[in-house]
Amino acid sequence: MIKFLHTRIRVADIDRSIAFYEKLGYKESRRQDSPEGNQLAFLELPGNDVFLELCHSPDYTATCPEDLMHTCLGVPDIVEYCDGVERAGIEIWPGGWREKFTSGQRKMAFVTDPDNYEVEILERA
Repeated sequence: MIKFLHTRIRVADIDRSIAFYEKLGYKESRRQDSPEGNQLAFLELPGNDVFLELCHSPDYTATCPEDLMHTCLGVPDIVEYCDGVERAGIEIWPGGWREKFTSGQRKMAFVTDPDNYEVEILERA
């Protein structure tokens, strides 16, 4: 069986990106330099096999056009999770998400990381 193992995204400031993703629940498992001299950080979510690899290349400018790519997190209670993310200082969008979730609309929200990558949040039991 083939398994999906990780996703790499380029970031402008690796420490700033690690701090952001740690607020979403990721844990930094290790850092290393690549053979090309890039800084790499490997972030894991407890209980998951797939990880997120952050890559900082000093001579590369990371840009991500809107909606080119995103990652997605499944959480058991989206209101509780989004409350914690907001308390950590991260803006949840679209606005009015609490009202939408309690009125029966689809429980889907987004945050934007420091390099403009979107992270989708879905409620999954």
